[in-house]
Amino acid sequence: MCLTNNNNKSVTTGGAKKDKAGSKLSVERVYQKKTQLEHILLRPDTYIGTVEPITQQMWVFDEEIGMNQREITYVPGLYKIFDEILVNAADNKQRDKNMTAIKITIDPESNTISIWNNGKGIPVVEHKDEKMYVPALIFGHLLTSSNYDDEEKKVTGGRNGYGAKLCNIFSTKFTVETACKEYRHSFKQTWQNNMTKTSDPKIKFFDGDDFTSVTFQPDLAKFKMEKLDKDIVALLTRRAYDVAGSCRGVKVTLNGRKLPVNGFRSYVDLYVKDKLDETGVPLKVVNETVNDRWEVCLTMSEKGFQQISFVNSIATTKGGRHIDYVVDQIVAKLIEVVKKKNKAGVSVKPFQVKNHIWVFVNALIENPSFDSQTKENMTLQTKSFGSKCLLSEKFIRAATNCGIVESILNWVKFKAQTQLNKKCSSVKHSKIKGIPKLDDANDAGGKHSSECTLILTEGDSAKSLAVSGLGVIGRDRYGVFPLRGKILNVREATHKQIMENAEINNIIKIVGLQYKKSYDDPESLRSLRYGRIMIMTDQDQDGSHIKGLLINFFHHNWPSLLKHTFLEEFITPIVKATKNKQELAFYSIPEFDEWKKQTENYKTWHIKYYKGLGTSTSKEAKEYFADMERHRITFRYSGAEDDAAITLAFSKKKTDDRKEWLTNFMEDRRQRRMHGLPEQYLYGTQARHLSYNDFINKELILFSNSDNERSIPSLVDGLKPGQRKVLFTCLKRNDKREVKVAQLAGSVAEMSAYHHGEQALMMTIVNLAQNFVGSNNVNILQPLGQFGTRINGGKDAASPRYIFTMLSPLAKLLFPAMDSNLLKFLYDDNQKVEPEWYIPIIPMVLVNGAEGIGTGWACKIPNYDPREIVNNVIRMLKHQDPLPMLPSYKNFKGVIHELGQNQYLVSGEVSVIDKNTIEITELPVRTWTQAYKESVLEPMLQGSDKTPALINDYKEYHTDSTVKFVVRMSEEKLAQAEAAGLHKVFKLQSSLTCNSMVLFDHMGCLKRYDSVQDILKEFFELRLHYYKLRKDWLLGSLGAEAAKLSNQARFVLEKIEGKISIENKSKRELIRMLVQKGYESDPVAGWAKAQEKAQEEDYNDGNDSDSSVGSGSSSGPNFNYILNMPLWCLTKEKVEELLKQRDHKRGELNDLQRKSPEDLWKEDLAIFIEELDKVEAQEREEQNSGKAIKLVKGKVGKPKVKKMNLEETMPSPFGRRVEPPTQPIKSDAAKKLIKKKKADTDPAVKLEFDDDGVGGEGGTGEISAAKPKAPRVKKEKKEPGAPRVRKAPGPKGTPAKKVKKRNPWSDDESKSDSDLENSEPVIPRETKSQRASVLWQLEDVCVKLIYFQESPAKSLCLKKKGMCRRGYNLPKKTSTGPKRNGGTFYGLMRVKLFFLGPRATDSL
Repeated sequence: MCLTNNNNKSVTTGGAKKDKAGSKLSVERVYQKKTQLEHILLRPDTYIGTVEPITQQMWVFDEEIGMNQREITYVPGLYKIFDEILVNAADNKQRDKNMTAIKITIDPESNTISIWNNGKGIPVVEHKDEKMYVPALIFGHLLTSSNYDDEEKKVTGGRNGYGAKLCNIFSTKFTVETACKEYRHSFKQTWQNNMTKTSDPKIKFFDGDDFTSVTFQPDLAKFKMEKLDKDIVALLTRRAYDVAGSCRGVKVTLNGRKLPVNGFRSYVDLYVKDKLDETGVPLKVVNETVNDRWEVCLTMSEKGFQQISFVNSIATTKGGRHIDYVVDQIVAKLIEVVKKKNKAGVSVKPFQVKNHIWVFVNALIENPSFDSQTKENMTLQTKSFGSKCLLSEKFIRAATNCGIVESILNWVKFKAQTQLNKKCSSVKHSKIKGIPKLDDANDAGGKHSSECTLILTEGDSAKSLAVSGLGVIGRDRYGVFPLRGKILNVREATHKQIMENAEINNIIKIVGLQYKKSYDDPESLRSLRYGRIMIMTDQDQDGSHIKGLLINFFHHNWPSLLKHTFLEEFITPIVKATKNKQELAFYSIPEFDEWKKQTENYKTWHIKYYKGLGTSTSKEAKEYFADMERHRITFRYSGAEDDAAITLAFSKKKTDDRKEWLTNFMEDRRQRRMHGLPEQYLYGTQARHLSYNDFINKELILFSNSDNERSIPSLVDGLKPGQRKVLFTCLKRNDKREVKVAQLAGSVAEMSAYHHGEQALMMTIVNLAQNFVGSNNVNILQPLGQFGTRINGGKDAASPRYIFTMLSPLAKLLFPAMDSNLLKFLYDDNQKVEPEWYIPIIPMVLVNGAEGIGTGWACKIPNYDPREIVNNVIRMLKHQDPLPMLPSYKNFKGVIHELGQNQYLVSGEVSVIDKNTIEITELPVRTWTQAYKESVLEPMLQGSDKTPALINDYKEYHTDSTVKFVVRMSEEKLAQAEAAGLHKVFKLQSSLTCNSMVLFDHMGCLKRYDSVQDILKEFFELRLHYYKLRKDWLLGSLGAEAAKLSNQARFVLEKIEGKISIENKSKRELIRMLVQKGYESDPVAGWAKAQEKAQEEDYNDGNDSDSSVGSGSSSGPNFNYILNMPLWCLTKEKVEELLKQRDHKRGELNDLQRKSPEDLWKEDLAIFIEELDKVEAQEREEQNSGKAIKLVKGKVGKPKVKKMNLEETMPSPFGRRVEPPTQPIKSDAAKKLIKKKKADTDPAVKLEFDDDGVGGEGGTGEISAAKPKAPRVKKEKKEPGAPRVRKAPGPKGTPAKKVKKRNPWSDDESKSDSDLENSEPVIPRETKSQRASVLWQLEDVCVKLIYFQESPAKSLCLKKKGMCRRGYNLPKKTSTGPKRNGGTFYGLMRVKLFFLGPRATDSL
């Protein structure tokens, strides 16, 4: 019952108000009591929605078109009462899974609608409480339903008990017919006049199949309609198709015709068939049946976000939380893909991705709730759905390829363009504001703007030069704007980068450009503020790069401008030659070289090099601008080849083509050098214009090549140009004392013409001196100060002002001084600088590795052990093949496995201390301690929303050179981590791939090497050739010196004997006499001159001072070396000394002649290895000198100072080493399984190491004889296909000293066994007494004995830091206990030994 107010006025407790007219209604008229039925008819909006016709866009099914979205006029109330009966029929499928058919009849002529289904019928039985049949109760009485039990989880549409009754109420006639096989009766009853008149039910006996049929005639008057019009019929027809698509396993018939819908996927096709995307391709539909309650289809939408969805067959036309649930998953995945592919840089938000999606969802949801009885918006919380819809990876992958991502990216590009046009485009203004560095042309933006030229200069200094020049030609038609270095490569730049780039936006504003505007016709050019742009940069490679980037900028955005000779460049001389008042300018080095060849007396000219625009004076600038025609070079467009050349140089997609381009250039240059041909050059005396193709292929390519030269090292010396300049300066300075890094950097810039920033140079010096793990294996400079550590990967180096360096003693051995006479030195500004490359005695590119990224090429080569390299060189000298090598890093204690060709796995070290503690004592190479702590351990300790904390705590015990993390975690989590692999969980493995071993060969050409052996072999051939050259050079040099000494000795002896008289004779007579007697002209000077001449012929290079050696005495024999000898040489002592020198020099010469080039090389290698051993021994001594000091009280006198290792910084001796996992090694898993079983059987084992913990090598695995044998180190036997493994190298080549018994697990060489007696061994507390009873000292090896009742012990060789110590044979013997007898242990049971040192490597 309802209480209503007929006036629709607000009512107070005091009674009805008077209206304005003062009339007063009776209380009875104001407050009325209505029945439920009357209330529904009076206020239908509350129950079925509005009964007024509305017009809106809806999906309908038109017979002639199919599924169609159009504007229709319909009454929502009528649509709703039809839908209630239809959803009831569909709900019956959930009650009866055997239901297969729904038949719908819509007859507009008779205004009759019928809906029939063959599901389980309504029970035809009398309700005991209500005293009426159940069908009559359901359809004829309000608020009756079978869905009131909220405890029961139902996936039906009806819920509130109104549904079908509303249809009855708004119908003039409503008939229900049902049959129930269970109760063997059928039921039929009719209601009329809005459910006010009821006929008696007809009950008949029935034994057929169940069915339910509802037939009704809507009360059209209540819906302000005269008949069922075309629009409402099309809408109801669509609902019939909806049920056919959403009600799985049910065939729907409409007006006697079976609907052609077979499941949800075919239903979706009704919407998308014949629809094309923006490229004209049919829409792709991605579908997935997630489970029995969820079906999802997805395609691209061009009309914003669209959804078609059903909840329990109810059409949720406004969506709801089920749509949000599905769409949010899709959007989250799509936005990741879009962000990766979004080059435009426009930020994409989730709602913008959603706008490109059209989603179809068919869901069964338990007890759904809606925001109104019309059920258009589902409001149930996601957690109450009763099921989950987790979209598969396959669906997401398909979703990213169905056109949605492309549509989003196209929209992003459009938006980016719109923003660019709005913010960055410009229009023609006579005055420009807001660009203070612009010196605008006075006529720019006016009627003469097309005749104006904007000069873009490289920096402010070049602007000053241009402004000086404008004093000659005037400021009306020329503007100047300085660029700040290199502009952005816009070809693949993001939208954000372009939007935020002030340089680009300023150029656009100054010129008056508009994005995407075509400037094909001359009329469009008049809209610009400038008719031309002149680029004025330095005449070096970086200047060429700036020109190229500007050309690329205009070509990418306004290619039409290039066809109008819009761009030009202003060139300045590179070299000027002056003599008296004559002056010659050269605009390229090859042109200058040609002039030198053709000019015999070019050395009499004054040569000045102009490295940049800043070298020119204001006076010269005015001269340049006065002769504008000579200095202005116009770029001319010559067609598609120009477009291709520009794209080749600047597009990221052309990487492979660029490699080929550079390779062809280097090969061409190589051929030219080999055949003595001149280099190509562009700016000859007659050059006035230039094609873009020529600019790219003849000038810009020089920058690309120089970029590679700066970034990629040479195979020969392993150095980049900057590093080579540092080495050249250090060798030239030959400092005997340390020098500040900042001071050395200044020397390098001065002596080797270094043209880049000093900061970069100082960092190069620091890098050459670094020696921490992961840096250099052999540092050629000494780090005298804080040069960085492995803690921060060298970034923790002190300021170059505070640290010192000098050449390492190894550097002069690696780069012998006598080889410098064979090298080709370069010239810069006529100054002799570093050679093209040095020629070390071993390939330094392998010793210290190499890394660099250039243009089109990149290089990565790991470090290798110098001793292995030396051994391989010696093998090759003996004509044997080199042995394969694994990467090796100095002082790295981990393991490197070879997984395949040039593929390696680098593993750190981790050991298990007890059931909830592990210890990390080594990290993978180039994983720095601080970075590891921040990126791995801290997140594990803190945890996150998604992942809980893995570890409880960690402690740090590192030094600057060692690593030690002690990590505590729960026993359960440690077990899980160990099962998954501790190396994997704690990220203690990194891969090392070396597939880009690209280096410059000795001819200056980039070359890719497939293996380290290829590099080694090529170096070997070249170095051996240079040893032959060195021998030839030394033979010539020694021969000349020996001849000189022989001549001097002979002259002195003949003078003493009186055979020669020189007194009172003219110089000419003396020379004639010496020639007649067979004396040679100065052999040393003659040999030196011959060498210089040969060098000039080879290199066609030289300078004034170097080329004039001996020029004063070139006209005849030179006997100054004899005639200038002092009288002292005639004394007896001097004569004897001279004869001794002569004999010694002859002896040297004879020794050299007997030696082969191979012998010379072997000598150098032997000296190098000896010095390397000394240096490394000294480094170890210095490292060990920093240990803690303890005062030990002696028997007599003062306490003694005793060094003690800081045990906490060393690896724990009680940890069980975890073997690094590698997929190819499968035997490890089996071994661990056996060990685990043994550990389970004997509780004593759990306190000890696994067998992995023993630092042994070469165990035979056999039962040894009783008699002890000498220790033997056997090579590791590898299984076929098993990877090679590099273990941590130990110290090698320690110089022989007085032998002292040492503590084998101490790094301190000075710590003897006597020291050990005074220091208490580190033993876990719980087993101290146990261990003390079985700990012996046996000479220099300590072993621990534990007894098992298993197999006999095995012979083994203990290994301490790479050195084999002492072997013991341990046979099975019966005895009451352990004994020592001649180096042999006897034990009743199997013996397990473990090593108490800082690292335990191998197993028994």
